Amino acid sequence: MGVKLGDEKKGYTRFRFIAELLVKHGFHVDLITTSFQHWEKAHRDTARACYQELPYRVVFIDEPGYKRNLDFGRIRSHAVAARNMRAHFAANRGRYDLVYAEIPPNDVARACAEAAREDGVPFVVDVNDLWPEAMRMVVNVPVVSDIAFHPFARDARAVYRLCSAVVGTSDEYAARPLKDREKPCPTRTVYVGNDLAAFDEGVRLHAAEIEKPDDELWVIYAGTLGASYDLSTLIKASALLDSKLPELRVLVLGDGPDRERLERQAEDFRAPVRFLGYQDYAYMAAWLSKSDITVNSLVRDAAQSIVTKIGDYLASGKPMINTGSSREFRTKVERDGFGVNVDAESPSALAEAIERLAQHDSKRKIMGMRARQVAEKEFDQNTSYLEIVRLVQSLT
Repeated sequence: MGVKLGDEKKGYTRFRFIAELLVKHGFHVDLITTSFQHWEKAHRDTARACYQELPYRVVFIDEPGYKRNLDFGRIRSHAVAARNMRAHFAANRGRYDLVYAEIPPNDVARACAEAAREDGVPFVVDVNDLWPEAMRMVVNVPVVSDIAFHPFARDARAVYRLCSAVVGTSDEYAARPLKDREKPCPTRTVYVGNDLAAFDEGVRLHAAEIEKPDDELWVIYAGTLGASYDLSTLIKASALLDSKLPELRVLVLGDGPDRERLERQAEDFRAPVRFLGYQDYAYMAAWLSKSDITVNSLVRDAAQSIVTKIGDYLASGKPMINTGSSREFRTKVERDGFGVNVDAESPSALAEAIERLAQHDSKRKIMGMRARQVAEKEFDQNTSYLEIVRLVQSLT
C-alpha cells in the first residue's frame, strides 16, 4: 500500500525490491497496489510511462484516499481498497500461483488471504507492523479501545490462520501469527533493510555537498515525526548538553504530523536542533554518513521492533543510540556491539549516552565499523531478500 514506484520520491521500497528479485529468478509478477500514493496523500496518474516500463506488471486498485495517517478517512479508504482488491482477484481467478501480501492494512491483507484460499494457492503474509497493538499507543481507553479495534484484531486473526508461510521484519513479527494458529507454518525473518549499493551511491554523489565544521558533533535522527518516534526526549537531552557539549548539533531528517510541535519545543528549550525536512534517499544517505552518532528514538510503549531506518543507520557506519524497548533489538545492539541502549523517554539517560560517545572517538569508530559489518551481512536487500525468493520457490 505504501510502495514507492517509478520516479516517485517517497515511499517504501521493500515490495518493489521483492518484485524485482522474483522477476530476476524467473517469476512473472503482478505488483498490486492502489491508485493513491500514501506518502504524498495524492492520487497517481496511473497512465504515466514510469509505471509501465517496469520488469513487473503494476496493477492499480482504486482507493478514494485520505488526508491524515490516523483518522477514519484512512479506515474507510482501506475498506474500499479491500473491496476492490477482492473484485480484482475474482476477475482474475486462476491467474496466480501464489499471493504475497503485507500486513497491515489488515483488511486488505485479509482480502488477499481469502482470494488465495479460494484459488487454492499458497498465501505468504509479510508482517511489517502489528495492528491493533500499535494503535493502542495512540488510543488506549479500556473497553472503548477493545470495541474500536475489534475489526483490526478480527482481520489479523483471519490472515494469520490462512497463511501458508510468514515473513516478518523481525523475529517478534515473524512469530506473531503463530499465536493465532492451531498448526505451525514456515517462518522467516527478513529485515526491511536497504539496497546497500544505492545507499553508497547516494553518499558518493552528495557527501561532498554537505559541509560539516570540524568542531561540531552531529547526532542524527532520520524518519517519521509521529506518535511512536520520541523526538521530544532527544530535544530535551540536547538542551541538557548545551553547556557541556557546545559542539553538539542534532539533525532531524524527515517529516510528519508532529513536526510543527517539535520545532516549537526546540525553540522553547533553545536546543541545538536543526530540522532539515524530508530528504530523498540519496541525500539522506549522505547526511547519515557525515554525522557522528545515529539515534533510534522510540517512545517506551512503541510496538515497533526493528524499524525501517535501522538498515540505513547501520549502513552509515556510525554508532547507534537505541531508545527502543524491543527486547529483540536491544539484545542485538549489545550482542553485535554497534551501539548502546538507553531507557526510553529519559532525557538524562540519553544525554549521558551522547556525552559518553562524544568523549570516546575510538569507541565510536569501533561501533561504527561493527554497524557497517552488520549492514552488509544482514540488512542488504540484495542478499537478505534471497531468503524470500527461496521461500516462494519452495511453496510453488
